[in-house]
Amino acid sequence: MRRILCYGDSNTWGFSSVPEPPAPRYARDSRWPCVMAEILGDAVVEEGLNGRTTDLADPTHPELFGAGLNGAAYLPACLASHLPLDLVIILLGTNDLKAMYARTPLRIAAGALLLVEIALGIGPGIGTPYDKSPDVLLVCPPKLGAMSHFGEMFAGGHAKAEALAPLYGQVATLAGVGFLDAGLHIASDGADGLHWSAETQRVLGRAMAEAVGGRF
Repeated sequence: MRRILCYGDSNTWGFSSVPEPPAPRYARDSRWPCVMAEILGDAVVEEGLNGRTTDLADPTHPELFGAGLNGAAYLPACLASHLPLDLVIILLGTNDLKAMYARTPLRIAAGALLLVEIALGIGPGIGTPYDKSPDVLLVCPPKLGAMSHFGEMFAGGHAKAEALAPLYGQVATLAGVGFLDAGLHIASDGADGLHWSAETQRVLGRAMAEAVGGRF
């Protein structure tokens, strides 16, 4: 049984995006990491966090000391605490599209590259007997949908999201890791244009299982 870490944001956490959600988080059978694990028969570590970026501190969340949503700042400790790991799936970049960050698509891809480099360089971890870093699958998030109350927050983000997939693909090629363009399989079809429906979560889980089973 492989151990797979799924490192992402609210869509990896399973944020429920329907007009009147019965609960803020989808059940296990509707979260993509769990759907993938059920198909593969592998152990999955769900590491999704609402608002997480590739490598940016969020000044609007002082309760997390700003850096709490910085994916690159937390990733080393996260990896070391969950060893041994066979595969790390990285699905981040959507929150980097927020207008307040004023990031270019290239800079967002560079943030994704930093995450990949951290995962590939983690080695045995602190005080552990494991002697290799995990494999990595970099996933480009899908394009943004029609926004509701997130429109101002993500102003200009739609055009930037359109440019991410080729850049993420180049990052994966340069780093020698696996790549999946989620936008080829799903769309951001939730009620807010940012998150995904339960069925979309399941579709991505099946696509992830095919990608992981075919390469790793």
